[in-house]
Amino acid sequence: MTERINVRELAPEAYQAMRGVERFLHACDVPPATLELIKIRASQINGCAFCLDMHVRDAKKAGEADERLWSVAAWREAPFYTDAERAALALTEAATRLADRPDPVPDEIWADAAEHYTEEQLAALVVAIAQINAWNRICVVSRRVPGSL
Repeated sequence: MTERINVRELAPEAYQAMRGVERFLHACDVPPATLELIKIRASQINGCAFCLDMHVRDAKKAGEADERLWSVAAWREAPFYTDAERAALALTEAATRLADRPDPVPDEIWADAAEHYTEEQLAALVVAIAQINAWNRICVVSRRVPGSL
């Protein structure tokens, strides 16, 4: 696979704006492991090999356990996640698959997340989910090659 277009080079202002959102997310009060799990799960759903490669590597560097990384796609059945992480993963799946059901993010999914996160953290989770979905779309459309950072 070869890259179709280099968005970073051709739209540097947009790329820098997205990097600004990343800086916000790195400074927010959501646990970094939760943010990586969100990025991995959305990237799995969206079929973004570049983002999967990057975020699994980032999670490994941060000390994430292999079992947790291997089983993100099956988080409901795997015993490796906290209730808060499960709530964030459910919210991620719902927000990533907006067109898959009439009520894309049901109240019960939101309520479960709200049990585990403050309003500020919920806002950051919504931004993180939107951000990884945007990155996935840029990388999939442009055919960004995994490992090409």
